[in-house]
Amino acid sequence: MIRLKDVEMEYDNGTRAIRGISLTIEDGEFVFIIGHSGAGKTTLTKLLLLQEKISSGSIVVNGTDITKLPERAIPYYRRTVGTVFQDFRLFKDKTAYENVAFAMRVIGTPGKEIRERVPALLKIVSMADKAKHFPSEMSGGEQQRIALARALANNPDIIIADEPTGNIDPTMSKVIMNMLLKINKKLGKTVIVVTHDNSFIERLGQRVITIKNGRVASDIPATAKEE
Repeated sequence: MIRLKDVEMEYDNGTRAIRGISLTIEDGEFVFIIGHSGAGKTTLTKLLLLQEKISSGSIVVNGTDITKLPERAIPYYRRTVGTVFQDFRLFKDKTAYENVAFAMRVIGTPGKEIRERVPALLKIVSMADKAKHFPSEMSGGEQQRIALARALANNPDIIIADEPTGNIDPTMSKVIMNMLLKINKKLGKTVIVVTHDNSFIERLGQRVITIKNGRVASDIPATAKEE
């Protein structure tokens, strides 16, 4: 469970990016966070990833107030959160397989487990046939699928996708969103998608939190509608 209570965040220049947000995201939920550019939605994800610090309030994830974690504990916390970004952030000199495997190697995962898990992850995102391909040999949508497999590499509890369809075409955007929904439904992951693209939100029928001027403007529950 993720619980934010009276969260405020002000940048050094005095800009109040988050203004008293309180909300709860249950384990296994799929949530869209939407809002115009500058509304505060990306800042909210940075707070969840401990890339920024709150000014006041609390953020509790799985029973732990992450804002009180010592510096040495932050890398371990981040392993419980898989992230997907608009710009993919793949290593250009590594194959699809190597990009996914790298996320496991850096935390000391045994080689045998890597050899077993990476092909399974590539299969989940329908990229098993591209294992030996480099990013330059893949489309934007294919690169985003590899990024999604990498986000799953260390079996995180939570997936945060920040504008995951921002650099891909509408057809592939639908594929990525359906994969995120599959990961939520089949693997039981909590999925948070930050986006300004509302085109697929109604179709998926998931919970939608709208951020405006650093506040929760609306919070519409899931309609349980699926394709």
